[in-house]
Amino acid sequence: MTFDYDLFVIGGGSGGVRAARIAAGEHGAKVALAEEDRMGGTCVIRGCVPKKLMVFASSFAETFGEARAYGWDVTPAGFDWRAFRGRLDAELDRLERAYRAGLDTAGVTVFDTRATVADAHTVRLADGATVTARHILIATGGRPFLPDIASAAGALTSNDIFRLDRLPESVLIVGGGFIACEFACILNGMGVKVTQFYRGEQILRGFDGEARGHIAEHMREAGIDLHVGCDVIEMERVAGGTRVTATNGHETVHEAVVYATGRVPNTDGLGLEATGVRLGRKGEVVVDEWSQTAVPSIYAVGDVTDRVNLTPVAIREGHAFADTVFGARPTRADHTLVPSAVFTQPEFGTVGLTEEEARDLGPIEVYATAFRPMRSAFAGRPERAMMKLVVSAGTRKVLGCHIVAPQAGEMIQLAAIAIRMGATKEDFDSTVAVHPVMAEELVTLRKPVRTG
Repeated sequence: MTFDYDLFVIGGGSGGVRAARIAAGEHGAKVALAEEDRMGGTCVIRGCVPKKLMVFASSFAETFGEARAYGWDVTPAGFDWRAFRGRLDAELDRLERAYRAGLDTAGVTVFDTRATVADAHTVRLADGATVTARHILIATGGRPFLPDIASAAGALTSNDIFRLDRLPESVLIVGGGFIACEFACILNGMGVKVTQFYRGEQILRGFDGEARGHIAEHMREAGIDLHVGCDVIEMERVAGGTRVTATNGHETVHEAVVYATGRVPNTDGLGLEATGVRLGRKGEVVVDEWSQTAVPSIYAVGDVTDRVNLTPVAIREGHAFADTVFGARPTRADHTLVPSAVFTQPEFGTVGLTEEEARDLGPIEVYATAFRPMRSAFAGRPERAMMKLVVSAGTRKVLGCHIVAPQAGEMIQLAAIAIRMGATKEDFDSTVAVHPVMAEELVTLRKPVRTG
C-alpha cells in the first residue's frame, strides 16, 4: 500500500515539531504536520517561555530595592504592563517564525488546520479532506482544566493571563501546583494584590516536603495571602469583580480569579478510541515504552500521554520516536532522574527522590542547610536559601538534590549531571568549593541533619 506521507504529526508543539524535523531532516522521511493554533505549542506560546519572561519582569521590584542598599539611586516609576506585553508578543511571534523555519528547512509540509484520526493510516483535515500516512504521531499536548463553578463565574486560566489588556488590582489564584505558585509570585511582583487558595495541606504536592514549606514561608513573607486547606464553595460575578465564598468561612471580592487546578490531555474529538487507541482515566493516550499505542501505526509523545509533563521530556520522546521508527536506531526516552525547576521567587530546582520517597526505599541520610545569601544579607533582606542532599546510607549515592534559591534552575541542571552519573556524597565532599557562591554549600555539607 502506498501512502501520501511516511509520517503525519498532529500537533505543532515542542514534541511534535522535534519528531517531524528529525524524521524528515535527518532520516529522509516524507513528513506532514498539522497545527490548528500557533506553532510552538504550550511551551513557546502560552507556557514556559512567556512565563519565564514574566518572571524576569516581576523580579525587578525586588532588584530595585536591593540596588538602593548597594548605593544606587534608583527611583522606579512603576510597572507598565502594556509596554511589556507588546515586547512579549513580538518575542513570541519571532519564536513562532523560528519554529516554522525549522520545519520548512527540514522539508516538512505544514497544514495550518485541525486534524483528526479517521483510521490507523488516515488523517482527516478540518475541510473534510483526507491524507494517508504510514505512521501517525499524536502530539496535541494538554490544556488547563476549568471546573464548572469557575467557568460559570468567568474565571481565567493560565492561558488567559498572557492575553490580559491590563493587570487586575487584585486576584485570587486557586490551586497549589507549580503553575499556581509561579503566577502567584509573578503577579505579586508586578504589584497585584494576590490571594491564593489550595485545598491540600501544603502547596507543591509531590515535591520535597521541606522545600515546599520553605517556599510557602517565602511567599507569605513576600505579601502573598496564601491559604492552605482552603477551597472555593461559591463564586458569582458582582460589581468590581468576583465574590468568592471559601471553606474557611471568609467571603471576599477579587477583581479577577485564576484557576490553576490541573491540566488535561488534548484528546477530545480526535477520533482515537474509534481506531482502537486506548485512553486513560484523564483522557491521556496510553503508550508503551516506545511511545507506541495499541494501534501499531499510531504513536504519541508529550503531555497528551501524561507521563512526565515537561517540554524537554516531550522533545526527548519525539526525537526517540523518530530515531526508532525512521532512523533504525531503537531508542527509548528515559523518564528517570528528570531535573525540573519551579519558577517561584525564589526558584526551586529539584532532581531525584524527595526525602519522603527515599525513606520508603531504605535507610538514608539527609544533609541540609538554610542560610541568607550574601547578596540578600548585605541588602538587609530576610530571604533564605535552602540546599538539601538526600543520600542512601548503604550505597552513599546521592538520591536527590533540592535547591530553593535565586537561580536554582541553573544550579540544578549541573547537579543533575553528577547525580545521573551515580555520584556519591563523598564525590560531592571531595569537590573543591567555588567561593563565594551559594552553590558551594552543596559540597560543604559535612554532617547529616537527619537519618532514617
